[in-house]
Amino acid sequence: MSLPDRPRAVVTGAGGGLGRALSLELARRRGRVLAADIDLAAAELTAAAVRDAGGEAVAVACDVAQLAQVERLVEEAGSAFGGADLIINNAGVAVSGPVAEIPMADWDWIVGINLMGVVHGCRAFIPHFKARGGGAILNVASAAGLLCTPQMAPYNVTKAGVVALSETLCAELQADKISVTVLCPTFFQTNIVQATRTQDPGQRHVAEKLMARAKVQAPDVARHALNSVDIGELFSLPHSDGSWLWRLKRLAPERFYQTLLPRFFRRISERQG
Repeated sequence: MSLPDRPRAVVTGAGGGLGRALSLELARRRGRVLAADIDLAAAELTAAAVRDAGGEAVAVACDVAQLAQVERLVEEAGSAFGGADLIINNAGVAVSGPVAEIPMADWDWIVGINLMGVVHGCRAFIPHFKARGGGAILNVASAAGLLCTPQMAPYNVTKAGVVALSETLCAELQADKISVTVLCPTFFQTNIVQATRTQDPGQRHVAEKLMARAKVQAPDVARHALNSVDIGELFSLPHSDGSWLWRLKRLAPERFYQTLLPRFFRRISERQG
């Protein structure tokens, strides 16, 4: 569905990075934003920025790994704005390193936030959207959910799960007039590096350099994502490199994983020192 004028949106992970950029893009549309984040102070800063930009906003604390806290967002949106037109499941973290070396506690942590957090958001808001006759879901995944890069298994697995969930819901919810979009960006500057658990600090350095060099940054990604929601696109790929790599993978999947992708990331690491 196309978003209405002055859309009412719930944004998780709204305290910074892409979550804040999405909230500010909604403010450009004179939107009403429930800015949810595990860090309430950060969510309040985003809410203030939305109000300064011409929108309305309320900040709430929410740990998306806890279903009860996500379910309360439906009530909060109802109290603040009379309901919601859009849920943006954005909260996310990262874990990197070789599969055999990553602690199981890190797997539990990332699955709880990146995957179950999105499941919780969809599960909480779908009944609300059905009751009001429609709505929109924007799930923030990553190109890693389509391409599954080396040394990033927990991140890849959770983001691939978000893609699979979104594909399933797209088919499931057509008759209910609930649109589903999954956002799959590559590198851009965000706070996720600070929320990364890694077995190799050098990987964080490489990621920071790639993020800084990206031509398409958070405000562009946010704009692309909401435009995709407006036109009912299932896949939103704001970066050309991710789009081309995804096409290449589909053309020759075995060669892609056995030869091309390892070579590609080896060259990137070498260039970044």
